[in-house]
Amino acid sequence: MPIESEVLRSVLGNFCTGVTVITAFDGDQPYGFACQSVTSLSLEPPFVSFCPAKTSSSWPKMRQAGKICINVLSEDQLDVCQRFASRGGNKFEGAQWEHGANGAPSLAGSLARIEADVEVEHEAGDHTIVIARVTHLEVHREVPPLLFFRGKFGSFVPAQPAGV
Repeated sequence: MPIESEVLRSVLGNFCTGVTVITAFDGDQPYGFACQSVTSLSLEPPFVSFCPAKTSSSWPKMRQAGKICINVLSEDQLDVCQRFASRGGNKFEGAQWEHGANGAPSLAGSLARIEADVEVEHEAGDHTIVIARVTHLEVHREVPPLLFFRGKFGSFVPAQPAGV
């Protein structure tokens, strides 16, 4: 029996994800898109993966650069997420950023950044799986992350052990 996309989305929505913005250049033009499918893939060698939708208009321009920055968003960056989740327009207009160590745009105010070189892509349904080798990474702020859970954005509150 085929699984309906609404059911799949509803059930998988119970898995909380972090929110990132993946950035790169196409020539001298910066591009980026919001992405929740980032994962640590391997420690040795240091690989991460992420999955842009095949409908993305940004990723085809960014992939040629080969060097990307994964900007891990903090809880106070919902506006940044919404800007980079939108379609079309100049998403960098009014955004504060600098060149990272690999040259890719690093967004100001992010919780952390992971810079990487694209190694390989695999077709996977309506998305592409991108595997990238980490070349530089750092934490910028010690604040809670922006999270996505059951179709809504929020942040993390650490659990208190019973009896504390």
